[in-house]
Amino acid sequence: MPIQKTASGGYEVRVCVRGERAHRRLPPGTLASAAKRVESELRLALERKPRAEKSVVIPGDPAMVEILALYREEAEHLRSPETAKHHATRAEPWARKYRASQARECAAHIVKDMRQKVDAEGKKTGYTPATINRTLGALKRGLRLAWERGAAREDWSGHIQRLAENNQRDVYLDIPQVQAIALHASESVRAAIWIALLTGCRRGEVLALRKEDIGQDSILIRAGNTKTLRTRTVPIVPALRPWLAAVPLTINYEGLKTGFRRAREAAKMPHVHFHDLRHSCATILLGLEVPLDVVRDILGHTTIKTTERYAHALVHRQRGAMEKLSALTDLHQPRAPAAA
Repeated sequence: MPIQKTASGGYEVRVCVRGERAHRRLPPGTLASAAKRVESELRLALERKPRAEKSVVIPGDPAMVEILALYREEAEHLRSPETAKHHATRAEPWARKYRASQARECAAHIVKDMRQKVDAEGKKTGYTPATINRTLGALKRGLRLAWERGAAREDWSGHIQRLAENNQRDVYLDIPQVQAIALHASESVRAAIWIALLTGCRRGEVLALRKEDIGQDSILIRAGNTKTLRTRTVPIVPALRPWLAAVPLTINYEGLKTGFRRAREAAKMPHVHFHDLRHSCATILLGLEVPLDVVRDILGHTTIKTTERYAHALVHRQRGAMEKLSALTDLHQPRAPAAA
């Protein structure tokens, strides 16, 4: 019999085609219909296998750790392979407990355990939705690869749903605040701060700058160093030129991260992120009535919609200022006489 019930409550499927045998043991709780489907898949895989090949790839239900292994193989060819592998490694404790067909349960378990919580002292523990999504993304891509390569009988990647993210920040600095942070920074960190503010460049773009990227009146931001993989040019303004003498910066990613943290804390602004300098560049330009499409091109946004959020932030800040003015005016205004 090709399909037999096991003592544990599962099924064992055995197939023989042209003298070649293959079998698959299915876990307890598997339905008879699923066992029949696996039998058909095994038979088809053996019939299609070239005679010269010694082994056959039979679609099945691989363990999640095997799924992560597939993802790590692909990660070698990504822009940031070590970062990608780190996200896969973070999922390991949960991956050991599940198989590919249990993708939904595995994802739910990850989200439950990794989600941010607040302890009795008011401290946050756990991970943000964005970080959890990167871990889920590693599993999702691995499941897709398993299906594409014939290692999984179904594409279970659709069973993993990412969390909603709210990454928009409303921290925008003015020039005196930037000066206060830069005052407490080392020379390399100070140069990075002003370059970021005066160009709208991301941290990675600032660190990747080289002498040959600096022209007579503009800077070339190379495609390989940008988030959108698009080359762009940024004009050099007089205030920026002295800081470009420090390019290439003698500091790495972690050094800049640590140096900026120390500077912002010393300036009594621990809530500020380095990326806020890019946001501040946008809002300062918009406050000077620079057109949206020009700001979009300077920052390298893919669409104008991304740039528009800074305009909304500017209006929000203006509204807050006007409400304060309104309250102050109302305080000193004579009251209208009561109706007779």
